Amino acid sequence: MKKFAITASLFVALALSSVARAERIQADLIGYEEVPAVSTVASGTFRGQIDKNEQSISYELTYSNLQGTVTQAHIHVAQLSVNGSIVLWLCQTTAKPSPTPGTPTCPDGSGTVTGTLTAADVIAGSTASQQLNAGDLAAVIAAIRNGAAYANVHTDPLSTGGEIRGQIKGSRKKK
Repeated sequence: MKKFAITASLFVALALSSVARAERIQADLIGYEEVPAVSTVASGTFRGQIDKNEQSISYELTYSNLQGTVTQAHIHVAQLSVNGSIVLWLCQTTAKPSPTPGTPTCPDGSGTVTGTLTAADVIAGSTASQQLNAGDLAAVIAAIRNGAAYANVHTDPLSTGGEIRGQIKGSRKKK
């Protein structure tokens, strides 16, 4: 009986370890990660979770001490030190509205914004050679897992290309 209990316990432990779990992703945003680098006292964090079925990304974006007026924040696809296509909007303003409905409004100067992103929120990349299609959340998740996505916050008038940026770090999953 004891041998059966040990075998059963091992089986349950193995089964639970193979169950898909939510995956945490994160980035610390600073001006020196922008391209070109920006000298700013601003900073921020992006924290998220890819749900276990890979159908959504829940996130929290926090930033402070921005030197300009916040206009928008996004996730872009590109490796470190390279600018890339916007694929997901994290927040919007009336001056720079998101093309996808339901995008939260950016707090100005300092603040926190939260949301959940799905395939419906993925927009086509503006650089054709990146082959990023609208609705392809799987491609965005793959980019995040491979270190080829970043979050940034844009401000006016000095940092329209972005005042702070951070490469999103996630874990690569073996398929």
